[in-house]
Amino acid sequence: MGIELELHSGRPRRKGSSRDTLLRGSYRHGEALATALSPLDRHGSGKLGWVDPYGDTLFNEQEAQIARKEATALAQRCADEHQKAALLDLAELLEACAATPGSYLWFMGD
Repeated sequence: MGIELELHSGRPRRKGSSRDTLLRGSYRHGEALATALSPLDRHGSGKLGWVDPYGDTLFNEQEAQIARKEATALAQRCADEHQKAALLDLAELLEACAATPGSYLWFMGD
């Protein structure tokens, strides 16, 4: 199980090519990111609990702004170095998404 990340300038198309909107991707922390996010409660107040490790999840720039704070806080409390690196990479992409009008961060689960 793993989660790959892609930052897109607009809403990516799930069918066909989404490369025309791709700004940046992160593909190296998939398993560590899924493990770091797995204990989060989907029914809690945060956004990161909504990430589906087996499917796709999209965050727009407003959702990314909220989730960035969560990812940063999780990284600060994380003892596992691989998970911490994954969370910091996620926080960086969330920050870029929040700063880019009309963008989306695509979480691609297994």
